[in-house]
Amino acid sequence: MSTSAERELAYYEDLYSGFAQQHFAKPAVAAFRRYLAGRILARTKALARTRAARANWRVLSLGCGIGDTELLIAPHVGKLVGVDLSPKAIVQAQADATRKGVGNAQFFYGDWREAVSRHGRFDLVLGVFFFHHLSDGELAAVPGELHAVLQPGGMVYALEPSARRLAGMVGKLVVPKLMQRYQTADERQLSAETTAALFAKQGYAAETHWFDFVSTPLAGLFPSWRAGYRVARFTDHALVRIPGLRRWSANFELVAMRE
Repeated sequence: MSTSAERELAYYEDLYSGFAQQHFAKPAVAAFRRYLAGRILARTKALARTRAARANWRVLSLGCGIGDTELLIAPHVGKLVGVDLSPKAIVQAQADATRKGVGNAQFFYGDWREAVSRHGRFDLVLGVFFFHHLSDGELAAVPGELHAVLQPGGMVYALEPSARRLAGMVGKLVVPKLMQRYQTADERQLSAETTAALFAKQGYAAETHWFDFVSTPLAGLFPSWRAGYRVARFTDHALVRIPGLRRWSANFELVAMRE
């Protein structure tokens, strides 16, 4: 019987054999990535009051895939290191970095724990839809493992699917085959409160924010519909501020700062 890591690798090697590259280049997905990169930079800058200038930051991205978000962030920081389980994803990320002339980004494939031990300390660690692939035991160990590679005052930024996501419940009923195309059998959703508590227990100052209701799922399901994504993104800005309703958001952000 295959292990979870083997199943994940097989899934993503297939995904990055051409489908993902075409899918991620479509207008709505590209708009989401631009928005996400800007949001990451804004969130982390707002909290990094005592950090060195962002232009000198060393950034590590876990589960970077083909690096489409990372290559948008790299021009704003000192160095970016991306790691992913999939060799095919990393080949694409490296090719895109060369094609776009992004010289301060490096990409590696393999186990992320080995990667973080080889590249020194970082000011920011990114996990965009990464932590929900980990088992409960692995997730519980992450704050301590990242603490060892973060500079004092360094941060972790994560974007993860919420366990109460209304969009996921509707999607499984309306478009179950499409939902299966974009996730593996080993994935799950996470509780914002529980995930933040894992970091707080290890001494981080952790906070969460609701990210969206429909805009990110819409970009995945209808990647060519840029106008639809923009309308949904505008609507989400209002929806995530409504008490009682926002707890049903599709995704949440976690920002955790090492003391």
